[in-house]
Amino acid sequence: MTQPLIQPATRTETDSFGPIEVPASALWAAQTERSRRFFAIGSQRMPLPVLHALAQVKRAAAEVNAELGLLDRNVAEAIAAAAARVAAGEFDAEFPLSVWQTGSGTQSHMNVNEVIAHLASLALGGGLGSARCVHPNDQVNLGQSSNDVFPTAMHLAVIGAVQPLCLALDALRQALQAKASAFADVLKIGRTHLQDATPVTLGQEFSGYDAMLAIAQAGLLRALPAVHELAIGGTAVGTGLNTHPEFGARVAAVLAARLGAPFRMTGNHFAAMAGHEALVGLHGALRTMAVALTKIACDIRLMGSGPRAGLGELRLPENEPGSSIMPGKVNPTQVEALTMVCAQVMGHDVAIGFAASQGQFELNVYKPLIVLDLLDSLQLLTDAMTSFTVWCVAGIEADRDRAQELLGRSLMLVTALVPHIGYDRAAAIAKHAQRHGQTLREAALSTGGVAAADFDLWVDARRMLGPA
Repeated sequence: MTQPLIQPATRTETDSFGPIEVPASALWAAQTERSRRFFAIGSQRMPLPVLHALAQVKRAAAEVNAELGLLDRNVAEAIAAAAARVAAGEFDAEFPLSVWQTGSGTQSHMNVNEVIAHLASLALGGGLGSARCVHPNDQVNLGQSSNDVFPTAMHLAVIGAVQPLCLALDALRQALQAKASAFADVLKIGRTHLQDATPVTLGQEFSGYDAMLAIAQAGLLRALPAVHELAIGGTAVGTGLNTHPEFGARVAAVLAARLGAPFRMTGNHFAAMAGHEALVGLHGALRTMAVALTKIACDIRLMGSGPRAGLGELRLPENEPGSSIMPGKVNPTQVEALTMVCAQVMGHDVAIGFAASQGQFELNVYKPLIVLDLLDSLQLLTDAMTSFTVWCVAGIEADRDRAQELLGRSLMLVTALVPHIGYDRAAAIAKHAQRHGQTLREAALSTGGVAAADFDLWVDARRMLGPA
């Protein structure tokens, strides 16, 4: 009886450090395997958007090297086709490396080079390992270095995540604008220092929320041109050693056309590889957004507090039970999720700022951390703003009766009397009302000096909303 063939569990791969065993079916090779063994740190992997962006760079590089006559066209086409498949996510399981690795991202860069080399080899009739007919360094990485390719991929990945964020931000702003219009006639008490202040409308408050996000959005747009500048072409230290003088600009042009963004080669490779101010600036806009979102969300939570012992000026959507012990309790959970996200984004900003400050001479070696946190902030804000818009803001209702009740009890309407009777007399009326549990009108009439008709004429909340 014929015995079935037993497939070997591993194959031998070789690099400049010598042989190493790799899982037999894996598309990666020796350098990936060394990193997989030596950097078993945490559960976070190199983000897939970065890996897909690396593959986009490899595809463009192969095409440009073929155009420049530096790479055999058949090999270049096989590399480009393989890279396109990697960029499309077909082989995500072939990228097992921890994000906590070399600070230049070299190991994940080589992971991509090795996988693409094997895929191209198979397409050309070669095999894996010693049967491979495409070299990951000499051909896939021709004219490139981790030090210019990885920061280029960082920028591609980040720009790819900005568009969904902008759409989520636009949707939230539109929802806030709709509420500002719907609540334009809802008079309510204003508050400063969490104390009663002069009146506003609920619509005015919501218009302020939209304006705050407009500032953050403007900052984001201002940061983008610097992120469109790519480090490609600088190779190891920014001098462009071992690459064609036209290579970087041509690769950037291919990426711009393919990805639909105004990418261009940086004007100074030394800055692009040793510093990451462009990404620091972009994340600074995200921090501003997180600051604004926190204030907006906390205001909405306070105005929706209750239902009977809080401010109760807003009725928030009731999406799920809020307590495992108190029946009927409903919590402002969308606010809580959004504010936690904002806290995380502010923490990422500290980490990114520190990491970007640590560039030494010709290279910053905190690149994986910078791109990990930046992509995380983009994804978290995109998702949290979408959730907050759909499940909170869109369903907010004003409790007009409650707003009117609180406004009617406010002592700070006394401010309308100041032009007529002076600050000190108006303050005395407010203090008297508070001490004796009276309304402002009752106190004004009982202390004398203000006629009922004058009080009713002067103390009109709608006339206190601003200049006519």
